[in-house]
Amino acid sequence: MSDKMKVRNQVTLDGLMTIGMSEKGLRTADFECCEDAVVEDFTARCKVQLMRDGNMYITELPKRVKNKPIFKIDNSSLSKGRDGKYYFVFMLDEELIRLLPEKLISQASEIAQRVIRELINYKD
Repeated sequence: MSDKMKVRNQVTLDGLMTIGMSEKGLRTADFECCEDAVVEDFTARCKVQLMRDGNMYITELPKRVKNKPIFKIDNSSLSKGRDGKYYFVFMLDEELIRLLPEKLISQASEIAQRVIRELINYKD
């Protein structure tokens, strides 16, 4: 590793960038470094800006913070977001659509009953 450059914080690398489109119509950009560099590999969700003059700016997006469910049953959950709002989430596979009304009503009712019990216990 003596003849390779080790990247620590920030470095400028020379290379070739190929901009194109995948078979599914999604934009692609590949950068091939023309130097011997050793960098830490990573995978991340990013914001990419490609300017008219060919300059590209890539910024890593913050990690998504998942809300921990307060209550969770079969197809639904209740959680409180960082914004202070409560979220009721219900998911059901498409092939079970005929069961949706019954399951939605029963599970929403069950979670509502749990919230009522918690509120009563909280006041005591």
